[in-house]
Amino acid sequence: MILVTGATGFLGSELVRQLHLQGKKVKALKRATSAIPQILKGITGIEWADADMLDYFSLEKAFEGISRVYHCAATISFQPADKKKMLRVNEEGTAHIVDLCLEKGIDKLVHVSSVAALGEAKPQEQVTEKAFWEFDGRQGGYSISKYESEMEVWRGIAEGLCAVIVNPSVIIGKNAGTGGSGQIFEMVRKGLRFYTDGTCGMVAVEDVARAMIMLMDSDIHSERFILNAENLPLREVFEETAKAYNVQAPSIRVGRWMMGIGWRLTALISAISGREFGLTKETARSSRKKTDFSSEKFLKLFPDFRFKPVRESIREICTKDFNTGKHPQR
Repeated sequence: MILVTGATGFLGSELVRQLHLQGKKVKALKRATSAIPQILKGITGIEWADADMLDYFSLEKAFEGISRVYHCAATISFQPADKKKMLRVNEEGTAHIVDLCLEKGIDKLVHVSSVAALGEAKPQEQVTEKAFWEFDGRQGGYSISKYESEMEVWRGIAEGLCAVIVNPSVIIGKNAGTGGSGQIFEMVRKGLRFYTDGTCGMVAVEDVARAMIMLMDSDIHSERFILNAENLPLREVFEETAKAYNVQAPSIRVGRWMMGIGWRLTALISAISGREFGLTKETARSSRKKTDFSSEKFLKLFPDFRFKPVRESIREICTKDFNTGKHPQR
C-alpha cells in the first residue's frame, strides 16, 4: 500500500487522485481537522488516516502495511510570525517520515521539496539541481524550512533509504482556490494595478503528480529533480490572467524602492491591526528576482514527458471555479 502525506493539500489531493485512477491502493494522511477536498469526495477505495506530522506515534500507526511513501505535507507561509512553527513542522515532520521509512524498511520515498531549497545560478545561467544552497541571511523562512527538510532526506539516503526528491517551481492549477499560488490569479481578478520586473517558474499540479509517480515507479534513487514547465516574466503572467478574466492588466511598474516602502508599510499596519497581508519582505524580494529554472535533468531521463503550457493552465484557472463549476464573477 502507498502512503501519501498531506493528502488534503493542493498537490497531495491531485497525487491521490492519479494514484487511484491507476488502481493503486492508497492510504491518504490528513490532520484530524482537515476536510477531504472536493476532487476526492465520493471516491471509494481510499483509506483515510488522521495523523500529525509532529506526532511520531500517530505517524507510526499510519505506516502499518505501507511499502511506498509520498511526502507532500508541509506548512507554507511567508508571514514572519509563522516562521518558527513552519521550520519545526517542515523539518521535524520530515525527520519523522525519514526515520519511520528507515525503521519500517519502506521500499522508496518520494519527497516534495521546492526550488526555494536550491542555490542561485551564475549570471545568465539557469538554476539546476547542482546549484549549491548557501545561507547568506537573505533567505526567508520557507526557503530555510525546505532546505532543512531536504537535508533530512539526504541524511536518510546516507543511512540507506531509497529516496528521490522533487523540486517543483510555483505549482498552479484550477484546484488551488484563492490560497497559495491561487493568490496570484485572484489579485489580478480583483484589479491588481502593479507589476515588477521579476520572473517566475511555473508548473501544472497534474504534471508534478505525474512526474512523482514516474520517479517512484522507476529504478532512480538518491537524486533530486527540478520540475518546471516555463519561466515567464511576472508581467506576462499577469497579462495572460487579465486577458482570461477580461479585466484590465496591471500597468504600473513598481521598482525596488517602492517595494521596500510597500512591505514596510504593510508590516507596520499588520503590527497595529493584527491583519496579515500578502506583501511581506520575503514576497517583495521574490517578486523582483529574475531566476530561470531548468528541468533538463528530468527530461533527459523521461524524453517523452511533456509539460502543460502555463498559458493553458492559466486559461483553466480563470474560466472555471473548480469548487462550484461556475464561471467566476467579473
